[in-house]
Amino acid sequence: MAKSSSLNVRVVEGRALPAKDVSGSSDPYCIVKVDDEVVARTATVWRSLSPFWGEEYTVHLPLDFHHLAFYVLDEDTVGHDDIIGKISLSREAITADPRGIDSWINLSRVDPDAEVQGEVCLDVQMLEDTRGRCLRCHVLQARDLAPRDITGTSDPFARVFWGSQSLETSTIKKTRFPHWDEVLELREMPGAPAPLRVELWDWDMVGKNDFLGMVEFPPQVLQQNAPSGWFRLLPFPRAEEDSGGTLGALRLKVRLSEDRILPSGYYQPLMELLMASVLEPAEEDAASPLAVLEELTLGDCRQDLATKLVKLFLGKGLAGPFLDYLTRREVMRTTDPNTLFRSNSLASKAMEQFMKLVGMPYLHEVLKPVITRVFEEKKYMELDPCKMDLGRTRRISFKGTPSEEHVRDASLGLLTGYLGPIVDAIVGSVGRCPPAMRLAFKQLHQCVEKRFPQAEHQDVKYLAISGFLFLRFFAPAILTPKLFDLRDQHADPQTSRSLLLLAKAVQSIGNLGQQLGQGKELWMAPLHPFLLQSISRVRHFLDQLVDVDGEEEAGSPARALVAPSVIVREGYLLKRKEEPAGLATRFAFKKRYFWLSGETLSYSKSPEWQMRSSIPVSHIRAVERVDEGAFQLPHVMQVVTQAGAGAPHTTYLQCKNVNELNQWLSALRKASAPNPDKLAACHPGAFRSSRWTCCLRAERSAAGCSRTHSAVTLGDWSDPLDPDAEIQMVYRQLLLGRDQLRIKFQEDPSIDSSPEADTEKGSRAMEGACPDALAQQRAAAARLLEVLADLDQAHEEFQQREQQKVALGPLGH
Repeated sequence: MAKSSSLNVRVVEGRALPAKDVSGSSDPYCIVKVDDEVVARTATVWRSLSPFWGEEYTVHLPLDFHHLAFYVLDEDTVGHDDIIGKISLSREAITADPRGIDSWINLSRVDPDAEVQGEVCLDVQMLEDTRGRCLRCHVLQARDLAPRDITGTSDPFARVFWGSQSLETSTIKKTRFPHWDEVLELREMPGAPAPLRVELWDWDMVGKNDFLGMVEFPPQVLQQNAPSGWFRLLPFPRAEEDSGGTLGALRLKVRLSEDRILPSGYYQPLMELLMASVLEPAEEDAASPLAVLEELTLGDCRQDLATKLVKLFLGKGLAGPFLDYLTRREVMRTTDPNTLFRSNSLASKAMEQFMKLVGMPYLHEVLKPVITRVFEEKKYMELDPCKMDLGRTRRISFKGTPSEEHVRDASLGLLTGYLGPIVDAIVGSVGRCPPAMRLAFKQLHQCVEKRFPQAEHQDVKYLAISGFLFLRFFAPAILTPKLFDLRDQHADPQTSRSLLLLAKAVQSIGNLGQQLGQGKELWMAPLHPFLLQSISRVRHFLDQLVDVDGEEEAGSPARALVAPSVIVREGYLLKRKEEPAGLATRFAFKKRYFWLSGETLSYSKSPEWQMRSSIPVSHIRAVERVDEGAFQLPHVMQVVTQAGAGAPHTTYLQCKNVNELNQWLSALRKASAPNPDKLAACHPGAFRSSRWTCCLRAERSAAGCSRTHSAVTLGDWSDPLDPDAEIQMVYRQLLLGRDQLRIKFQEDPSIDSSPEADTEKGSRAMEGACPDALAQQRAAAARLLEVLADLDQAHEEFQQREQQKVALGPLGH
């Protein structure tokens, strides 16, 4: 049985942050760490004490992670960035509520003594001789210690306490991966049994030593099962200091998803029910898994479920029938065409997630050129008189006195100058739109046209498609390009306002001009002629979009959203090959353009260069960060490869910032995830001057001194499909509605049906149903409940086996 763990983190916004700049403001950004591994950095919000980020990350994790931390910093152009504060969340705090955390949390001060990381390896023995009891503590090594010196290393030594006695190891200079291999013996003194405490310190020639962490073992542990192995270092126990809001606060959403994944065969009956349900008449369905899920799921859970279901049906080649099933059910329930797909129903969320999963490369191709222009040109645009800065008119026109008319006319010209290429790119993109999306829109078009055939509703079939494509896809990407990977940074306030105006215009085009001249935004009127001219072009575009041959399914059976040969990441990196000792210098890094697919990591001098070198993805054994001190360069990673029984080879690559580093690490780890013989440990330094810069070992072939992190990846649209994990979540959601399903379709006296509202609702739902239909619904409900019971039992059996293995210990394997 496999286990999965993922962390969904949304850094929403901050408030009341302290001013760190002389201007009386700050330029805040957040760093997100999982067990001291930086997994994300938000964009910087310039000149703000109440920043809005709205950035969301899904982090796939190892099962043994301990805590999550958020650091807020003020970015400075010169010198080091200022630390504002931090929030630390333990695993227990995150899982205390099954719904996760969604609240404002005050920032705390960063205490250097609490900033500990790494592990220590110990072997403890309790011995007895004629002089009494003796504790022998073998201090072998430590790894991934916090860097306390300005060189990015530490000078660690260990101090062992037992009762009133203490001993120290030697100090090892300039390393975060010390090897002591020293045995310290302490004699038991009279009195009550004492705990064993091992502290690690960084030795300083001037001033006091810096604390690196500690582990402590109570007397009963020493007596019963003397500790031996790797132990995580902890800070000194102390109460969490609450700043009382003086450092500001962050609004965070955090949810941890952990589950046990059964072997594929156990999910087959539920998979068959799900696949069969999309092929049945959707309007009459009330007891299939999809009908139950549609009725039960709410809020954020609905979006997560929609993503899992879309991936599940994409993998089976049934994305088209699945979306058609949901849209038919929603269309048949809708009486007012003006409200069609306006709510966040399962149908709306499923179509939205489907577009993101299938259409992200298409979105980039259509919008990126114009979005890049807006960011680079930084033109001032404003149509709202209440928001106009007339002082800017002098930069726009040097004639006459500043006036609203000057600003409006100049802004109108600039807006149409950007909107024109956007509309041209969209209406000219029929051939580039993924076939799966076109087929899904064709089915939607036919379904809506059949439901609302009246002449007065002739625009509804267009609005149904444009409501998804323009209002839920193009417009949000224009408004917040960072969240759609169109940009690395958030827009500054001026550019953000320009993007908002463009997004409003695209929304108006997507609404086919139905709300032009209405509402509070009458100041958009100067743009109306351009919008009205674009609407006829958009109608023609939508007609072409759904004019696609074939009734084949929207999506073909596959194990991945992208083919192995498709490029999933590309861009410039600085590359340095592993070189013989004496020739390795920081200047050996050369700029190269890289492409990553599921098959190869290839590179050349430039994108146009014909000659390319390549590394087979199947040869990758590890992809890890490199300590900054290895080359005195930040944001360096290593790709360790091995061809068959040959010698390992390491390629060092430097990225331009921490986000690019995380994205490349994640993409390479996911691409190489199926590879066998992955390394469990590697060196986070480089072999220079006849020794490793990390652990100071003199043998080039020395075993790695730090654990690898192949399980830590960032979730994105190109993630491989995982049908077992996806259907496991579906099963968990169905469990929430099991009792309601029993009450509604089975007169089972063993079920407590005391909530009268539920019983009455179930009775009303079945009133008027013909006996045959009712019998079919009861049979479908009974079959679903039977499948859920079988999965329940399988989970219980696997859990019992795991508990037995743990109870037996190593000898029981």
